[in-house]
Amino acid sequence: MKGQILFAGCFVLVMAANTSAQTKITGSLTCNKPEPVYSIEVGDRPGHTMVLEKVPCSYTKPMEINGDKAKDGASIVSIDLTSTRMVSTGTHVATMESGDQTFAAIRDTSTVKDGKPADTNGTWSYTGGTGKYRGLKGKGTYKASRNEDGTIAVEVEGEYQLAAAKASTKK
Repeated sequence: MKGQILFAGCFVLVMAANTSAQTKITGSLTCNKPEPVYSIEVGDRPGHTMVLEKVPCSYTKPMEINGDKAKDGASIVSIDLTSTRMVSTGTHVATMESGDQTFAAIRDTSTVKDGKPADTNGTWSYTGGTGKYRGLKGKGTYKASRNEDGTIAVEVEGEYQLAAAKASTKK
């Protein structure tokens, strides 16, 4: 009986530690028109194009990690574009107020109608960062809405986990 109680207590502690390791995150960005943009016609069917672009963004509601807020960033994306569908993959690099950066892999798909992409739903996952964000992990979703002026409003949510601090060894 004591063993079962001990096991149950340890299980609760382990689950609490695992739960506290993941921290929720949200934010909002406004992204400007891409600059630069490179486009190559594929040639297998009309309107099939591969695009490479850099999209600068600023945080209107900064994502906050351990008290440090995101101030701006850029998404570098590769886009497979047809007359009816757009698939984007790339990396978003965010610069925090501390000067450190976070890196996130991004992927989304949207429909295209009359030459314009519809609102986009995508996924992201942290792949690391610089300084205190080395080893950063996490994942989430985002929704991007295109504005008439060519900017893009993005809402982000998810969770993150900082890398465990390495114990120092004395010699």
